[in-house]
Formats: sequence, structure tokens, C-alpha cells
Amino acid sequence: MDTGLTPANTPRPPVASPGSGRITGDDDLTVLRLIRSRRVGPATFHRLIAEHGSARAALAALPGIAAQAGITDYGCCPEGVASAELAAGRRVGARLLRCDDPAYPPALRQIEGAPPVLWLRGDPSWLSRDIIAVIGARNASSLGMRMARGMAAGLGEAGLAVVAGLARGIDAAAHDAALPTGTIAVMAGGVDVIYPAENAVLAAQIAERGVLLSEQPPGTEPAARHFPTRNRIVSGLSQAVVVIEAAQRSGTLITARNALDQGREVMAVPGHPMDARAAGCNALIRDGATLVRSAADVVDALANLRPAAAAGDRPPAAARPAALPPLRSAAPPPRRPAAPLSRDGGGPIHLESRILSRLTPSPTEENDLIRDLGVPAATANAVILSLELQGRVTRLAGGRLALS
Repeated sequence: MDTGLTPANTPRPPVASPGSGRITGDDDLTVLRLIRSRRVGPATFHRLIAEHGSARAALAALPGIAAQAGITDYGCCPEGVASAELAAGRRVGARLLRCDDPAYPPALRQIEGAPPVLWLRGDPSWLSRDIIAVIGARNASSLGMRMARGMAAGLGEAGLAVVAGLARGIDAAAHDAALPTGTIAVMAGGVDVIYPAENAVLAAQIAERGVLLSEQPPGTEPAARHFPTRNRIVSGLSQAVVVIEAAQRSGTLITARNALDQGREVMAVPGHPMDARAAGCNALIRDGATLVRSAADVVDALANLRPAAAAGDRPPAAARPAALPPLRSAAPPPRRPAAPLSRDGGGPIHLESRILSRLTPSPTEENDLIRDLGVPAATANAVILSLELQGRVTRLAGGRLALS
């Protein structure tokens, strides 16, 4: 299998970013160092790239930004750590896929806070197919498992690839049924760490005939915090998310909410009102999700949505502007000295307290926050970035902020 790896310290040749007509020039080591640096998540990564033009320039600026935020001992991810990650990827036969790579999934590139890097085992061409997520309960009923197998097999026969999270239950049944026609498993841990262990054989088959995908470094053991971020990738890859059996409060419904935030369609298979495993699906349908009973229903629903999107009711994913800036533009604008923080509203320190006083653990729209503050967007953005680096504010999908 072709791993597609570039030597760690060798810059890639200019590569055209899909649909952008722009090129990139940072090497894998530099990109990894930026995303693996402390307090730099996907949203902060993309903001730094947008502001500084390249990962190398962002790395150079990061200690100064941290110092302005009052962090005196800040250090970027060491080269040795990033080099070790690249070496680990080679050992397990994985490929590093950056967000500026032509093979990066086009639908995923468009979501807010898309993963800057992905590790991949398998054939990346599956990522360019039309993809549907089939997800549901881990403790699925026999009927639910049968439904998942039939749904995934039917979607595959219709030319659609199936994505899920390699969990036991509905996910595993969907992956297994879609093996002949193409399936993508998004991992919570590294692409070489199979969880649950009972799916090891299935994972090996997917790596051979489909794709294993993760944004975590190879060798990473899955932790609770990794599953919600994994779920956003499952929905981000998809045109639609089909839910088969889900409790009222479950990770499956987190994926469904991600799908709605990302502008994806949510579909659900109804269940008996007395079955707790169907409560989430029934609630989704009550709240407006499309009721589906088979793969044919899913295909018909997608066909009905496309004319509406073409008429302007809802832009398709491909028509929405890409949410990610390139890692480096072909003709970057001349660098200007950073403007000092505005003293509007009592100065930067006072502005920090004003921002924190307006935020809660529940998400707040960033545009609404800036409007309420009554300061220039550039001034507010600089202070918000400082608060992110301090770990006091978290940036969420959809241009929202919350207290950490």
C-alpha cells in the first residue's frame, strides 16, 4: 500500500488546493508542530494561518501571542515530537492527509473547525465519493442490527459510501455490510488503535477495502474527550446522517446535532415508543428529521433535496464557500506590523473581563458578542484569541464561543 508520506523535513512541491487555485508550501513537520502545539485546536489553527499566511509564520508568532496573553512559559510543539508522530505513521503504514491536500475530503474541508490533519489507512479515493453516515446504538436490538445491515448494503448498491465510527452495534453492522461497496471508519484514537478490540478483524478488512481515518496521532488511546470530536468528522464527511436506534441522551444524537450545525440532512428510522433505544430517533423525527425505512427512502430524500438546493432553498455542500483558508496563498499579502490592541472600552484587560462576563458554558454567537461589545472586530478578535490561548475560552463549530 502506498503510504503517501513525504520525508519529514522535505517541503512538499506546490500543490493546487481543490477549488481554490492556490498553492501551499509548508512541510508536514511544520504543520504538525502547529496543530500539536499547546492550546492550538483546529479553529485556532485556521485562524493563525489566516492571519500569518503559513504554518511556519504562525509558529514563529505563537510565543509572542502567548506572551501578550500573559503566558510566559509557552513553547511550541518540539520538532522531535512531530518527527516521532511522522515516524509512527510510517511504521503503521498510515498516510498524513493535510487540509490543503487534493485528497482531503471536500465536504469535510467546508465545516467549521475542520481537522487540519488526518491520518489515513486505506484508499483515499473513497473520501471523494458521495458519503452517507449510518450510526446508532451500541446496545442495538437484533432488529436494529438487521436494519443497519440492510440500510448500508442498499446505500452501497446505490453508489454511496458508508461512514460510521467503528463502535459496536449499529456502526459495526453498517461497516460490515458496506465492505463490498466502500466504507469509512472514523476512529476516536489513532488509526492503529482499534476500539473496541472486538472490531479488530473488521478494522483490518476496512483498511484493506475502505478507509480508516483519525485526526489523533498514531498510537493514541481513545479517551472520552476524543469521541465528540470524532463525531463531527463522521457528520462532516457526509451528505446526510441516518440514525438507527439511539437513546434520548447518547453520542449518536451529538453526531446528529453536529450534522445540523454543518448543514447536513438528518434522517432517522422510527422505533417502538416503548423501546428506550428508539427514543432518540423518534424525537429527531418529531423535531423535523426525515423519516426513512430503507436505503431507497434515503436515496429518494436526497434526490428531492437536490432540486430544492438548486432552486436556492438550501445551498448544497459543494456550493458553500470553503471554511478553511489555504495553508499558504500563492501571492501572500505583504506582512504588516501587528496593530496594537485597541484601548476601546477601557483597554485590553478590561475588554477581556467584558468578554468573559458575556460568555457562559453555553455557546454564544461570536458576531453577536462583538456587536454587544461595541468595539472593532479586529480588536475583539485579538483579545478572543488571547483568551483561547489562556484556555479560558473555547471556540466551537458554527462561529460560537463558550467559557472553557
